[in-house]
Amino acid sequence: MEIEATDGRRVLRLGDGLNVFDADFVEALHDALDGVVADPGATSFVTVASGKHYSNGFDLTFLGSLEMDALQAFMHRTSAALGRILVLPMPTVAAINGHAFGIGALLALAHDQRVQNEQRGWFCLPEIDLGMRFNPFQLGLVTGKLSRPTAAEAVLSGRRYGGPSSLAAGIVDAVAAPEDLVTTASALAEARVGKERSIVATLKGDLYATMLGHLER
Repeated sequence: MEIEATDGRRVLRLGDGLNVFDADFVEALHDALDGVVADPGATSFVTVASGKHYSNGFDLTFLGSLEMDALQAFMHRTSAALGRILVLPMPTVAAINGHAFGIGALLALAHDQRVQNEQRGWFCLPEIDLGMRFNPFQLGLVTGKLSRPTAAEAVLSGRRYGGPSSLAAGIVDAVAAPEDLVTTASALAEARVGKERSIVATLKGDLYATMLGHLER
C-alpha cells in the first residue's frame, strides 16, 4: 500500500492485485491509518486500487490455515481497521475502481461516501453463496450504511451491483469513469473539508455507536 499526498488529500492506493484480506493486508491498512491520523496536514482520505479489483475479500486459504483463537483474533483486527475508518476525523471516500467482494465491499461501506467505476466491477456480498455468516459488527455496517431493502437484497441474494445499479440502490454516492474516480471522490470529500477533527470523530462515533459497540465485545 502507498499513500499519495496532494495538498490536504491523502489517497491510499491498495495495490494492483486481488487486494485480499490476510494478516499482511490488514496490518498495512492499520499502518496507513496510523500515518493519516498522525499527519496534521491531512484533511481528507480516499482509498482506491488499480486493475480489476478494489478488494476481492478475504483470503479464504489464509482463513482456513488459522486455528480458532488465531481466526477470532484476525477477524477482530480486521473489524477494528474498518471501525477506525468509520470514525476517521476527516471526510473519507472509497473510490471503487473494480470488484469489491465480501469484506472488500464492507471496507467501502466503512467510508463516509463511495464512488464506483461506471464501466466495470461489482459490489457484492457473496456470503450467502459461500455459506458464511456476518459477525455482528459486519452486519451492523451493512444495515447501518444501506437502506433496509438494499441490505436485505444484498445479503440474501448475493447480487452483484455494477456502478449504475449501485447508484440506483443508494450503495454509492456517484459513479465515474475509471480515470475520474479519484477526482470525483476528492470532490465529494472536499465538500466536507474544514471541520475540526475532534468533533468530526466524536459525531461519527455517535452516529455509529451501535455498530462500534460490537467491537468491544
